[in-house]
Amino acid sequence: MSSITQSLRYILQGGPPETGLPDRVRAEIRAREDSSERLISWVQLGLVLFFSSLYAIAPRAEGTAGFNFVPIALGAYFLFTVLRLALSYRFELPQWYLLISIGVDMALLVGLIFSFHIQYDQHPAFYLKTPTLMYVFIFIGLRALRFDPRFVLTTGIVAVAGWLGLVFYAAFADMDSMRVTRNYVEYLTGNSILIGAELDKTMVIFAVTIILSVALYRGRSMLFEATRDQAAAKDLRRFFAPEVAASITDADTSLEAGEGSLREAAILYADIRSFTSTSATLPPESVLSVLAEYQNLAVEVINQEGGRVDKFLGDGILATFGAVHPSDSYAADALRAAEKLVDCVANEQQRFRDVGWPGRLRIGTAVSAGTVTVGVIGSKNRLEFTVIGDAVNRAAKLEDANKAQKSASLTDQATWDLAIAQGYVAKPVETRPHVEVAGMLRPVDLVVLVDQ
Repeated sequence: MSSITQSLRYILQGGPPETGLPDRVRAEIRAREDSSERLISWVQLGLVLFFSSLYAIAPRAEGTAGFNFVPIALGAYFLFTVLRLALSYRFELPQWYLLISIGVDMALLVGLIFSFHIQYDQHPAFYLKTPTLMYVFIFIGLRALRFDPRFVLTTGIVAVAGWLGLVFYAAFADMDSMRVTRNYVEYLTGNSILIGAELDKTMVIFAVTIILSVALYRGRSMLFEATRDQAAAKDLRRFFAPEVAASITDADTSLEAGEGSLREAAILYADIRSFTSTSATLPPESVLSVLAEYQNLAVEVINQEGGRVDKFLGDGILATFGAVHPSDSYAADALRAAEKLVDCVANEQQRFRDVGWPGRLRIGTAVSAGTVTVGVIGSKNRLEFTVIGDAVNRAAKLEDANKAQKSASLTDQATWDLAIAQGYVAKPVETRPHVEVAGMLRPVDLVVLVDQ
């Protein structure tokens, strides 16, 4: 019993429940539904203007004698549609108003059909043969624009009820001269009622309604999932470089640990001097504010030079040039970024003091180029997109060597020569051959880019 109740609640909700969805996803779905309601209003306005224009230019049909309800009905519907359109731009239309709108649509159609026997002074059975009934499918299809099966189902049910009411009235309006027949020819050529034909029309309306509702019900589930995935993809672009995020979201198959490729790239490593000891004396909010200011500045500089931040390592930053997307100037770009970052931090000291950093904020940077592996590591349940290789380890060790070398930015001779070949134009502060660097097996020829 509980499963049946849950299924009915699921259907009445028009698809998957919004519970469990993040607020931003629910807001995105509501925004799309509001946009759909505005579209529906515009289509309604276009329809009423189109039919009004046709009515205005068409000659009045022969045989009309009774009161003509058409101009009044179209005029009233035009005013209601304009009001609905204006309100849809001011706020989110409540569901009760949307239900009223459905009622107005069907009332217009049923009322026009009903008026024909008065206008042409005929028995009510006369209006059962009017082709105006076909417009009901326009109103049902119009509700599909919202992508909510509940409104399509409601429109179809109201249409079926309205048509059955017309059939009932036509069958019992004049009991003295019963017009119900089983003769198809008599039905087509006179004001007779063939119950089977009217049931056929009713079943077609109902069947179209059910088919559209089921299609939208399935589509709404996909809409919820697609909106959730789109929001996740947007968030992903805040955690990864755009190219990395695109490679994850646009992958033809599910990514697995161990997938990767070799790239020629340059690695930039940056670190704040004495950050751990200084931050221990500061309130947590000040520490995070300083980090945010520094990281915003660093990311801007790195992106400007064509690099991409691979990860934030506390107060450290690991950035790649040529790893995410191929580049012919990756080493030159990385050296420019390393120098520029040191200079920018030196020139923005007031920015860091304003958020609580005492004294002068100093950083060290280092660059190393070489062949790296770019790909996915981790377990089947926890993956990470990163770069691996000797250049990554060398950049970290060179940055740490800044302290011993009394420098602010370092690279090795091979990376320097490669950068020069790629168009880098600068003079080194100093070259220091055969220097012992902690963690490296052999002495390294160092090039000081920026002195301390």
